[in-house]
Amino acid sequence: MTRDGYLLFGTRVARMFAYGFLSVVLALYLDQAGLSEAQIGLLLTLTLIGDTAISLWITTNADRIGRRRMLIAGAGLMLFAGVLFALTHHFILLLLAATIGVISPSGYEVGPFLPIEQASLTQLVPGERRTQVFAWYNLVGSFATAAGALCGGGLAQLLQGAGVTALDSYRAVVVGYAAMGVILGLLFSRLSPHIEALSTGGQPVAGRLGLHQSRRVVFKLAALFSLDAFAGGLVVQTFFAYWFHSRFGVEPGVLGAIFFGANILAGISALSAARIASKIGLINTMVFTHIPSNVLLMLVPLMPTLALAVVALLLRFSISQMDVPTRQSYTMAVVAPDERSAAAGVTGIARTIGASLSPVIAGPLLGITALASVPFVLAGGLKIVYDLLLYRSFIGIKPPEEMLRT
Repeated sequence: MTRDGYLLFGTRVARMFAYGFLSVVLALYLDQAGLSEAQIGLLLTLTLIGDTAISLWITTNADRIGRRRMLIAGAGLMLFAGVLFALTHHFILLLLAATIGVISPSGYEVGPFLPIEQASLTQLVPGERRTQVFAWYNLVGSFATAAGALCGGGLAQLLQGAGVTALDSYRAVVVGYAAMGVILGLLFSRLSPHIEALSTGGQPVAGRLGLHQSRRVVFKLAALFSLDAFAGGLVVQTFFAYWFHSRFGVEPGVLGAIFFGANILAGISALSAARIASKIGLINTMVFTHIPSNVLLMLVPLMPTLALAVVALLLRFSISQMDVPTRQSYTMAVVAPDERSAAAGVTGIARTIGASLSPVIAGPLLGITALASVPFVLAGGLKIVYDLLLYRSFIGIKPPEEMLRT
């Protein structure tokens, strides 16, 4: 790849490390700050809603105003949210930071970064290597999230062992998250003009949200992706960590180790996706690996011991991310070249909208012992419905490289 390609991989690593670093202790921090489960769920929902609104504006204007400028602006919003979360426990101010800033409660991608980076990478690499590059892009992101989770949980545990209160130990992690926003902004500032949108010959792109001939395909994909994300939002990594802590009394350091292993397995599964997709196709890979992953998700809360629950979780993560690079590659492949930024933005926003609605439902359920398993079962069931609908709707729409093979 070019220097810009490696820089985009570097920004992915820095950002996903920060997301994993915070996600393990975020709910615990808010709990120690005096928020109820319902307030935590509402806060996380508004976090994702705010990310959605800001990301929609940034991604649909990035090609006009400048991709690098918008990426740097996103890093600034990440810094803003981290600083305000660290400085105050006032619920209204936390809502402000959650709504305007960029915070990832799940440990996964949020904000305007991914759509702009996807469009830039697609522009920088040959089409036949697109899925492979996206697989590596997701692999390094998963490894970075894993390392972040390990470091975040380990730092909190280390500080508590040294006599620091639980609240202050979690606040130190939040401060570290804000510092990563500064690093991310510096990396984005090093990108060259080559990542900016290619000229379309002076002709403006017609259509709503920068879409024209691919609008119907993009909107249908966006609707399905939002269903998948809504289901995933019921069991974000923050809630997983909270559930393990509440159910089995798992300490932050152990939580960090568990999710370190889980995210390592997720990264390996993403890398395997490119090889499988080259043999059976992108849609088949997305669906046939996702369904067993969702069955395992529903089994996690049914496990009677911590060891069995961790095994089910790790098995689930070992195949859970094969649909991610294939989904990204498929979206970039079936739309016109001058619609890629818009398509990545619209489908990404749809996922964020879907994910933003579910924490407010899952939060109160996790606070009721008898209902704590419901989010896992509901999430797995909805994800299977998504898989079946995706297969039915798009099995006949193949990307160019698959049509050439047939």
